[in-house]
Amino acid sequence: MVRGRVFRRKLLVGNMLLMSSEPLPSIGAMMAASVPMVRTLHLEFTETTAERAVVRLPDQPAFHNHVAGPHAGAMFTLAESASGAIVMSAFGSELHRAVPLAVGAEIGYKKLAKGPVTATAQLGRPAAEVIADLDAGQRPEFPVNVTLTREDGAVTGEMSIVWTLRPHS
Repeated sequence: MVRGRVFRRKLLVGNMLLMSSEPLPSIGAMMAASVPMVRTLHLEFTETTAERAVVRLPDQPAFHNHVAGPHAGAMFTLAESASGAIVMSAFGSELHRAVPLAVGAEIGYKKLAKGPVTATAQLGRPAAEVIADLDAGQRPEFPVNVTLTREDGAVTGEMSIVWTLRPHS
């Protein structure tokens, strides 16, 4: 699925250089093209805005753990990918002057996950404040908070990822 505004300039997104007047691919398509684990786990990006990103991990026996639920590593990757999607949505316009980097993460597993798992990510700091810090010549840091849920809505985990926008030298 392709959507987005039409740009008539070069745009660096992750490790992809887009040059055309074609509509930009969705954040999910860009993540799948530039992050191999997104493709490996068949992650589905169902919502990606500057306010919220929702990513789904389908139930896949190849990625089950010893209790027939998604492996903790798959859930970590799901949550980190949701955080990356919101970062790209909120700060994609700043890629010409800074690169987003995850600098730390903490995850807590709350309940046994079975079946598909959904990660919902939200910025822990207003995007305008982060951009203002970047404008002031700083290297801003900001948290992204992610909730992992089963299909029945039960919270199976929570993750906080600290990101930075590292200015280009």
